[in-house]
Amino acid sequence: MSRRTPGADASPDLITDTETLSALCTRLRAEAFVTVDTEFMRERTYWPELCVVQLAGDNEVAVVDALAPGLDLAPLGALLADPAVVKVFHAARQDVEIFLLKFGAVPTPLYDTQVAATVAGFGDQVSYDQLARSLANAQIDKAHRFSDWAARPLSPAQINYAAADVTHLRRIYTGLTSKLAREGRDGWVAEEMGELANPATYRQDPETAWERLRPRTHNRRFLGILRAAASWREKEAQRVNIPRQRLVKDETLLEIAATAPETVNDLARARGISEGFAKGKSGASLLAAITAAKGLPDSALPEAPRERSGAAPSPALVQLLKVLLAAKSEEHHVAPRLLANTDELERLAAGETDVPALVGWRRDVFGEAALSLKAGKVALGVDGKKIRLISAG
Repeated sequence: MSRRTPGADASPDLITDTETLSALCTRLRAEAFVTVDTEFMRERTYWPELCVVQLAGDNEVAVVDALAPGLDLAPLGALLADPAVVKVFHAARQDVEIFLLKFGAVPTPLYDTQVAATVAGFGDQVSYDQLARSLANAQIDKAHRFSDWAARPLSPAQINYAAADVTHLRRIYTGLTSKLAREGRDGWVAEEMGELANPATYRQDPETAWERLRPRTHNRRFLGILRAAASWREKEAQRVNIPRQRLVKDETLLEIAATAPETVNDLARARGISEGFAKGKSGASLLAAITAAKGLPDSALPEAPRERSGAAPSPALVQLLKVLLAAKSEEHHVAPRLLANTDELERLAAGETDVPALVGWRRDVFGEAALSLKAGKVALGVDGKKIRLISAG
């Protein structure tokens, strides 16, 4: 069943049955775009538990109780897959991950207003609250930000709070798209959405989980055990559905890789590993993974993280590129981090060419100038209160 009052400014629907959801999604598939948000719980689980889905078109707003008994979310999946309707999110990654798990596909086409706002000059990682104030003249009530969204029944205050996330998003989206079109930056945003639309962005390969720990060693045997332990943790956390850090902390994995425990007693000596864990099913499977890694031939061990070849980049050149980055960011009203980060500047200074700053619109805005500065074709000067490029010819 649902509560529904027609009109864009009416109280939001609360949808709890498949028939009403299907009718809503049919209507929304006639829209040019639909704003989407979710409320979920993940504090105690590996997999996010979808609790609420918020949807808004031009003339209606609905809150879908994803935990309602008997509710089939298939009509929602069809809407999210409809190529004729743009799906608008803010800070989309976690929402998209949930839908990828639920429906096996990334919503398409996809638009993230946080990414678009960064391109449009609203700063780095701009919040929904900030955009709502700037583009929708709205103040967001934060009272239910940390609600238990799995508890039922949902209160009227929770429903209204959830609906606000997609209600104001309509004006944010139209404001951003208008601004970006005027400034000719539609193509910039399209490039940025490419990573979000790629399912690989959201899929963690257990065999590469060890790389996130950034081990500071070139000992390949250590790395082999760490790879095995981190892969085991990822799979085991998925199996028992608890957060990976709650299962075994990062620092414990690093200690295990260093000590290579062989017995239950050895494993129980590691920080954060209880005797009960070591003696149980999880402990046994972890020890088996370690034993297998210890038996690998050298050729099967992971390579140590590569260091940059050649001499280290000049710190002065890196600093000069940072000044150029700040100047180009100011000139084009985009966040500096969107153009290049410190690692990319160091790679540029070292002469590497496989750098995101040298691809697409980033090359036009910053990359070409960085190469010219490095080559001595231009210099940095001061024009009043602003940095500008001066021909060195």
